Amino acid sequence: PFYVLFAIFGLYPMGLSLYLSFTRWKGVGPMEFAGLVNFALIPHDKVFWQSMTNGVILFFLYVPVMLFLALALAVILNSGRVKGFRFFRTLIFLPFITNMVAAGFAFRILLEKQNGLFNILLETIGFPTIPWLENVWWARISLSLLIIWGWLGYNMVIMLAGLQTIPRDLTEAALVDGASPIQAFFRIIIPLMRPVILFCMITSTIGSFGLFTEVQTLTGGGPALATITPVIRIYNAAFTSYQFGLASALAYTFFALIFILTITQFRFNREQG
Repeated sequence: PFYVLFAIFGLYPMGLSLYLSFTRWKGVGPMEFAGLVNFALIPHDKVFWQSMTNGVILFFLYVPVMLFLALALAVILNSGRVKGFRFFRTLIFLPFITNMVAAGFAFRILLEKQNGLFNILLETIGFPTIPWLENVWWARISLSLLIIWGWLGYNMVIMLAGLQTIPRDLTEAALVDGASPIQAFFRIIIPLMRPVILFCMITSTIGSFGLFTEVQTLTGGGPALATITPVIRIYNAAFTSYQFGLASALAYTFFALIFILTITQFRFNREQG
């Protein structure tokens, strides 16, 4: 049964998409074979390359902060000194299972320039309001805050699972020998957690370029294409412009770029290790 379902919902869509990338088709009528025309358009597609640039910017805006916070929270919860361990673990993980559409609209209401709660609080304490969703960089920061809020708990749970495989005798011996908790964190825990951190980094990298729900509900890709992502560009090409051939070509190009980036991260981590 698994192979039948995989063939229907996995192999067939991938094969059809590959075939569509060599055609011109608007979703109805006959498919017109176009060869490599769709792929030839991609180097000149400024929106697609802007979306790739946005993926890189978003990666540096939120991934280092999110992974560091996830690891720090995991270390605190794993220390055994926190009462109500399960309660706090559930509380931090809860945003991950929250509907992201609802969360995106909630953040949008909170970040409104005129009546948003954040700007009301800023005005109350005497600070100027911030154009959270109207300015290019503030929109990216707002999107990063939403992503950190939604995905911090997921990464923390993975980090916590990795920490529980590390014998506590190692850190306790280091503390007995005179190492500070910070030294033990950076010299023992982080080196032993490298495979887990690499996994979280790779999934977060793919997530940076593959954002869809968060962008659609919070910024819509704006302002001035500052938060548009490759997946949004592919979606718009297929279901707004009805250029299914170009959308398929963009999807396969996107896959190839992410594959190369992932392999590069693996090799870099191996060389550093």
